[in-house]
Amino acid sequence: MPIRTVLSILSSTNFHEDLKAAVDFCAASGAHLSATVISIGLAPMDGAYGAASVVWLEERQREIDGLAKSAEEIRTYLARTDLSYDVQDIYTEFAFAQEDVAERALYADVVLVGRQAAKDKDLQKRIIAGALFRTPTPVIINRGTSPLPSVSKSILLAWDSSDEASRAARQSLDLLKAADCVYVTMVDPISRERVNGEEPGADIAAFLARHGVKVQVDRLASGGGSADAIIRQHAIDVNADLIVMGAYNHPRWQQTLFGGVTRSMIEDGRTPIFLSH
Repeated sequence: MPIRTVLSILSSTNFHEDLKAAVDFCAASGAHLSATVISIGLAPMDGAYGAASVVWLEERQREIDGLAKSAEEIRTYLARTDLSYDVQDIYTEFAFAQEDVAERALYADVVLVGRQAAKDKDLQKRIIAGALFRTPTPVIINRGTSPLPSVSKSILLAWDSSDEASRAARQSLDLLKAADCVYVTMVDPISRERVNGEEPGADIAAFLARHGVKVQVDRLASGGGSADAIIRQHAIDVNADLIVMGAYNHPRWQQTLFGGVTRSMIEDGRTPIFLSH
């Protein structure tokens, strides 16, 4: 799928690295950048009503003023680039932030969450809840040690023949075609007609190759280890710049209670992840 509009979610207090990474990403793909800086408001304070309300209102005003200053700084920075862009600032509350994200993600091809935004756990949760579960838009989350590269040369596609994995492969097709190699990675694949076919990974590899993607199929044995740990290690072994995977193949409540590959990849991964649900 062509990437023509990129929604970059930026923290109002720490955004410079994420903004530069978003600019480089959009420049490489020729995409419009919709830079959205968000401040999640301070919850009302406990205590005597009068004193608490005054302090709370003063703090909220400081947050609003800081948000406006950050948005203006972002506009000034982007004005010096050759990008097509727009800048929005959102002051919201935790309960409503996911709706604000979803409203804007609906009109983007991908949502970028850089390292600085990903460190804000409240903001990260609202982005995932808003973009992944309320829109068809994929999300790229970077919890790594380096900024998101403008072009990923080595990509690991985590494949399990699920609808989510297929959607991720299709939505990331422009990124896959630009890579030097895409490693279609399967953990303990089963050779069955209604699962992975007689030769696991062959069908998706042929599909991608017809689109000009340079593919290598890697079938890995878990040896009793968890699938997410195997995928993370293989990403390191092949020096992957990006992991592409379907998100939440099982109900989200089940993954919240019992854990799961998606949750572990988000929380423990150090390679940027392209997620589609």
